[in-house]
Amino acid sequence: MAVTKTVPPERIREAYDAGLRLFGENRVQEFAAKADGLRDLVGAEWHMIGHLQSNKAVKAAELFARVDSVDSLRLAQKLNTAASQLGKKLSVLIEINIGGEQVKNGVAPDSAELEHLLTGAPEFSSLEFRGLMTVPPYNDDPEQSRQHFREMRELFNQIARRNLASIRMDVLSMGMSHDFEVAIEEGSSCVRIGAAIFGERRKAG
Repeated sequence: MAVTKTVPPERIREAYDAGLRLFGENRVQEFAAKADGLRDLVGAEWHMIGHLQSNKAVKAAELFARVDSVDSLRLAQKLNTAASQLGKKLSVLIEINIGGEQVKNGVAPDSAELEHLLTGAPEFSSLEFRGLMTVPPYNDDPEQSRQHFREMRELFNQIARRNLASIRMDVLSMGMSHDFEVAIEEGSSCVRIGAAIFGERRKAG
């Protein structure tokens, strides 16, 4: 997945022309401003990968094919209602805070919130739960992320073995530009690459 936060439409087109088809955006408002200029990119798929506030669920359901950062029952409910009103089936991933960081979003791997999302999935008839996503604690040494990736893979496998209704476990999204090799070694099926494709993001302001 090419992460296009702060990347202008013309550079996204360059990535598309180079063969990329899966793109991730971090902010609803930013992508909404770019979306009209990218509608002609046939086969391109856009995912919301940043933290999503529930009051932006309606717009997110409209703009994206998948929301990779579902981190609460409330957000799932809002997305389900919005997708239902749009007459679409919206794919989602549950975001896991694997490092237990207070500054990070996501549900704890052993939390009641995660269990509520998993067992409540059949109630969300307009959502398709496809798997898990995580952003482990940052470290310059990617080897320091390996244990977190392993824990995610084990959690992913544990959930898959439960064969829960309406939970289709086929996506494990983990790994970014600085640690994607280790993430792939530990079982990631989707890596989110921004800087390694587009260069370091420009600072705002």
